[in-house]
Amino acid sequence: MPDALRDNLLQVRKRAPGCRVMAAIKGNAYGHGLLTAARSFADADSLAIARLSEAATLRSAGMTHALVLLPGISSADELRQAALLQCEIVVHSAAQLPLLADFAGTPFVVWLKVDTGMQRLGFRVEDCAPVIAELRAMKGVREVRLMTHLARADEPSENMTLAQVDCFRSLTGGFEGAISIANSAALFDADINFAESAPWGHSGDNWVRPGIALYGISPFQDRCGSELGLRPAMEFETRLLDNKRVHAGSTVGYGGHWRAETDTCIGIIAAGYGDGYSRFLPSGTPVLVNGRRVPLAGTVSMDLAAVDLGPGATDRVGDPVLLWGAELPVEEVARHAGTIAYQLVTGVMHREEPAIGN
Repeated sequence: MPDALRDNLLQVRKRAPGCRVMAAIKGNAYGHGLLTAARSFADADSLAIARLSEAATLRSAGMTHALVLLPGISSADELRQAALLQCEIVVHSAAQLPLLADFAGTPFVVWLKVDTGMQRLGFRVEDCAPVIAELRAMKGVREVRLMTHLARADEPSENMTLAQVDCFRSLTGGFEGAISIANSAALFDADINFAESAPWGHSGDNWVRPGIALYGISPFQDRCGSELGLRPAMEFETRLLDNKRVHAGSTVGYGGHWRAETDTCIGIIAAGYGDGYSRFLPSGTPVLVNGRRVPLAGTVSMDLAAVDLGPGATDRVGDPVLLWGAELPVEEVARHAGTIAYQLVTGVMHREEPAIGN
């Protein structure tokens, strides 16, 4: 079991003592491998997924975790599949209620999604009471739980987060059942304490739903996972294919957008956007060759990219190249691309399996 993933789960538990943990492994476990992550999170209380196909893969591999299907279901057939795969389901729309009302199989644990300001999926707080009562009266429902999602928790001290917390609290006061609100950003925001159940005024369990933090990546744009006590789990590694000398004024790559200011050595690396190394990464993005930082040079191709190794570089074909990992945080690389680390790691195409740090 990869130590980095396991250690990050332990860090989450330290941030939320007494809480249950629903570990998010959707999106192929944020690019880290669905089964690898599921096995590493054996001590999680449940696993959150986004597709029934993910549930099928996990069950076929012998996984016995509680599985929470975050998007819920949209047809009677999907509901039957969810039952066969022993999923807990999220209910976020009135259109899902008749499907559950007609269901005659093994009763579900239902997570009622509450829209406290995200304006994505979920019932408004003022509409929840009758829906809760309706669900509890259904033979196809064994238990009703509540969850919501924070829109701006990755912006510490953002007032909207506090407003969403207050909105959710207005519903959970007196609620008899489990609740869930805290994602990775909320867990690592020192301004809000999500660890205690008492302030919520309910008698059930408090569940936290970490995602990106489990993989050692910070949910905050201005910090890296290591600053939060997390260990990056993915090492996106490749190798050097060539080291070639170019003269001052030479251009490199499609469009000739990078030009050598002096005579230098250009390294060609075996990775491109076909592997998930984004075409939007600009010249100057750091890459590690033999542990040495060098800048990306020119436009990333489908299978290849170029770096400026510097004049007189002696790097050889086959030498190791790190695109991101413990020594080069993916958060830093993402900032160069003008995106978030989530997009980079979930975009890795496993033509070669990424190494999961130990």
